[in-house]
Amino acid sequence: MKIKIPYVNLSKQWASERKDLLKIIDNTLGNSSWIGGEHIQLFENNIRKLCGTKYCVALNSGTDALVLALKLVGVKKGDEVITPPNSFIASTAVIDHLGAIPKFVDVLDDQNIDPSLIQEAISKKTKAIMPVHLTGRVCQMDKILHISKQNNIPVIEDAAQAIGSKFNNKMSGSFGKVGCFSAHPLKNLNAVGDGGYLTTNDFNIYSKVKDLINHGMTNRNRVNRFGFVSRMDTLQAAILNFRLKKLNNVIKLRRRNAKIYMKNLNKDKIFIPKEKENEFNTYHTFVIQIKKRNKLKNFLENQGIATAIHYPIPIHLQPASKKFGHRRNSFINTEKQSKEILTLPINQNLKKDEIYKICEKINYFYKYEG
Repeated sequence: MKIKIPYVNLSKQWASERKDLLKIIDNTLGNSSWIGGEHIQLFENNIRKLCGTKYCVALNSGTDALVLALKLVGVKKGDEVITPPNSFIASTAVIDHLGAIPKFVDVLDDQNIDPSLIQEAISKKTKAIMPVHLTGRVCQMDKILHISKQNNIPVIEDAAQAIGSKFNNKMSGSFGKVGCFSAHPLKNLNAVGDGGYLTTNDFNIYSKVKDLINHGMTNRNRVNRFGFVSRMDTLQAAILNFRLKKLNNVIKLRRRNAKIYMKNLNKDKIFIPKEKENEFNTYHTFVIQIKKRNKLKNFLENQGIATAIHYPIPIHLQPASKKFGHRRNSFINTEKQSKEILTLPINQNLKKDEIYKICEKINYFYKYEG
C-alpha cells in the first residue's frame, strides 16, 4: 500500500518554510562571505546560550564533533573509550579512526548506557567516557560524572539526538568536557544537509578546535598545527539560525505526539520507557519495544504507515567490529532490544489524528493479529 503516514516529512517542512528560506538563501548567497562570517558567529552564540556553555563551535557534522572532542582530550592509538554498542555507527567509528578501542558497556531499559557497569569497564587505558543520549533522552549524568570525577576521566557527550533535552534541569551538552551535536536533516534542529556543532566550557579546547576545523590555520598565512576541513557552511548556519527560533515549538509538538502515544497504546503489549521527573525528553525518535516486531512493522506498512528501526544490528555485531572480538550475547540488553525496538513516526508535522490512527492500528494488531 502507498505510504499515507510517512516516518519523516521533510517536504512538508520545506513547503511550510519555503518562502522564508528562499529569502535566506538569496541573501546569503548574494553576500560574498560563503565561508565563516556573521551567520556562523550568530549560530555559535545562539547555541552557547541555549546549552548554557561558554563556547560553541559550528562544524560540518556531528561525526567530526566527536573526532575533534576525543582527539583534544588526548585519545590516541591503543587507548580505550567507554561507550554503548547501540548507537549510530559513527559513535564507534570515530574511536576507531583515532586508533583507539571502544570499550562497550550495556544499556538500561531506556536504551541509554548503564552507569552501574561503567566502573568495572575502566582500565589503565581508559581515556574517555562517551555516553550517548539516545532518542532525545539524556543519560543519568549525575552518576556518570561521579565516576568521571573519581577516576579523573573526561566525559564526551554524544548528544547528536538531544538538542534541548535536559537532565536535572540542566541542558544536554553542558555536562561533559565536550558536548557533540548533529544537525543532520532528520534531527529536531536540522540543516538542509550535513551539519554539526560542539559545546564546551574549556577555552583551550575551544581555541584548538577553532584552529583545527580550518586546515589548522590561525590566519591566512600561518599554520601552527595541521588540521581538517570541518567547518560549517555559512548557508547551513543561516538556515539553522532561522530554525532555531522554531525549536521550542518543534519540541513541544514532538512531546505532544509522544503523550498521545503513551496514553493510547496498549501497555500490556508494548513497553515504552517512562520519562522520569528529572528528565525532559525531546523525542528525536519515539521507540517502542515489542514482541513480533518485524510482523508489526510489515502490518503497519500494509496499512500505509512507515516506521524505522534504530538500530537492528548492534555495533559490536557489525562486520566492521569483528576485530574487537565480541560475540553474540556479549551485551544482553542491547541485543534483546535490537530485536524488539520499533521507531514510530513522531515528527512535528504529524497531525493528532494520524497519531491516533497509528495507535489504533498497533492495538488492533496485538488484539487480533499478534
